[in-house]
Parts: sequence; C-alpha cells; structure tokens
Amino acid sequence: MNTLEQHLLLDKKELELLSKEAITLLKQLIAVSSFSKEEDKTANLIEIFLRSKGIASHRKLNNVWAFSKHFDQSKPTILLNSHHDTVKPNSGYTLNPFEAIEMDGKLFGLGSNDAGASLVSLLAVFTYFYEKEGAYNFIFAASAEEEISGLNGIELILPELGKIDFAIVGEPTQMHLAIAEKGLMVLDCKSVGVAGHAAREEGVNAIYKSLESIEWFQSFQFPKISETLGPVKMTVTAIHSGAQHNVVPDVCEFVVDVRTTDVYSNEEVLKIIKENVDCKVEARSMRLNSSSISSEHPVVKAGIELGRKTYGSPTSSDQALMNFPSLKMGPGDSARSHTADEFVYVAEIKEGIELYIKMLNKITSA
Repeated sequence: MNTLEQHLLLDKKELELLSKEAITLLKQLIAVSSFSKEEDKTANLIEIFLRSKGIASHRKLNNVWAFSKHFDQSKPTILLNSHHDTVKPNSGYTLNPFEAIEMDGKLFGLGSNDAGASLVSLLAVFTYFYEKEGAYNFIFAASAEEEISGLNGIELILPELGKIDFAIVGEPTQMHLAIAEKGLMVLDCKSVGVAGHAAREEGVNAIYKSLESIEWFQSFQFPKISETLGPVKMTVTAIHSGAQHNVVPDVCEFVVDVRTTDVYSNEEVLKIIKENVDCKVEARSMRLNSSSISSEHPVVKAGIELGRKTYGSPTSSDQALMNFPSLKMGPGDSARSHTADEFVYVAEIKEGIELYIKMLNKITSA
C-alpha cells in the first residue's frame, strides 16, 4: 500500500468516526425537548460534546459557539451554523417524538431532519478542521430561536463572532446548494367600516371592504421576477371579524404572509402594498430579508464540482439575519420538516459530513 492509499484509508476511518459520533449526539438531542426559547438542555449537550473534544466553547443564553484552535484575525473566517430549537410535535405523530428510533435506515425523532442532522454534521466538520492550520478560520455556532425568528438567536451572537467572510447555514436541502432564499414579512391588516343593524340598509361592512384588499393580495403580480427565486408570493392566512350575526361589523382584521425575493427589499415590497390596498397595513418585522450568494463564489463552485445542484429556497432561515454571503445546505429533505414522525436517513448524515469536508477542503487548500 502506497502513501496515498494509506492517507485515503485513514480519511475513511476518520469519516466513519465523525459520522458515528454525530449520530450518537443527534440521538441525545432528540431525546431532550428543545422548543424555541426552551433550548437550554440541548445547549448543555452541545457544550458537553465540545468539552469532550477539548474545545473551549462560549455561550450566550441558549446559543453556543466555538473558534478553531489556531484562529488568526488576519485570515478570512468561515461560519458553520445551524439551529438546535424545534417546533412542537403535531398531533399526527404515531411515534414518541422524543425517542430516537433507528429503523430501516431512518432515524426518527423531533428535529432529526430540521435541523438536527445539519447541526451534528456541521459540528463534525468543525471538529475535523479544528486543529488544522489552513487558509481560513472556522467558527461553529449552534443557534436558538430559529423556528420563531426570535431576537435571542443568531442575531444576538453575531457581534460576538467578529468579521465573517461567509457562512454555511445548515438546513435540510438534500445537500444541494440553496444559493438564494426568500425573505419573510408577516402583515397585520385592518379594514375599518361603520357598525349597523344587519336587518337594515345601514353601516359600512368592514368584511366587504377587506375583500377588495384580499383580492388584490391574491391577484397582484410584482413586475420584477427573481431569476433564482421567482416572483414575490403573498398569501392571506387568517381573518377575523364580527361578534354576532345581526351586527354589521365595523372592523375586519386579516394576516398576510409575504415571501420576498432578492430583487426587492422588504421596505420596497411594503411600500408597493400600502400604495395599492385600502386598509391599514403593519409589518410585524422587517428583519427577515431575502438573501443570496453568487454562483461564482468559491464554495458554490466547489459544490457544483462535486455534483451538487443550485436552486432558490422558498423557506426562510437564519440566513435572513446575516449581512455577509451565506449558503444554505444540509442533509435531509425540507419536505420532511415539521411533519409527523419526522426522520432523516442515517446515510444522509454520513454523506453530508463527507460532502461538507470535500467542499471546504477544495477552498481552504486552494
């Protein structure tokens, strides 16, 4: 056996060990409840894992992060980030959502797919690069409150991390390259009429006034369309009006989910909406903008060389809060997220770790 063959064999053994450790940690994380704002126990487990590797960690509330051993401020920095909070299990579960069940090549459990598999895979990648002195620094960050876009998640700790040159954000993408993702605005809308008795021709019905605006939200097409993400999408998702059957309602309130793209800022979209609807419109937040990374970025090109496809993601993530280039990529399938009996294939975790390392080796050794 020559030196190269020996090197490859050692790499294979190391990858097997990294995968085994990642799967073990994921099983531990599944067994502990980690709903958004209640992630303290999974944060503890991540700290314990880092400590077992001799890696010093930092923590702020339920966010945990660590720097590579030979961190050098003069070098560019790569952030490896995923979240460890979960949504609450829905009523369709037939398995215990807090029991990690491995069956037929699948690992079942709440958060296994979104985003536990990405989290443990990126943590494995961080430990792989931790002691290596290459062209880049690495930071690993396990963030909280991603599922609710909370204020005490990644946004809270970004100032603690220093200058980031780009990030890989772990979400289930089947290890393909989400080079853009839609932003999100949730709008609270209110139409105001005049109350009256339903038996007489009096009052101004706020529901009827709302219908005109709702029709606009359903039919309006924004003129600019993103090459990667397509059109801005607006969906009315809730409506409330009236107190009793014989009173013409004077207020009708409804909620609109708006998915913005990289060709409009959230501010631009909101301005267009307000100019076109006859109701009061308030955005709950303007923080979650669309994000994108150039297809010519070295990490994207490295992924393409490894046979991965690029696409635009319709769902939002912590990328929306990052003001530097970021790529969304991770093992698992977004279609399984938030579903009953959520699962990830064990092989997806192994493949994810290997692909991450191959991609990053291509750019860090360049």
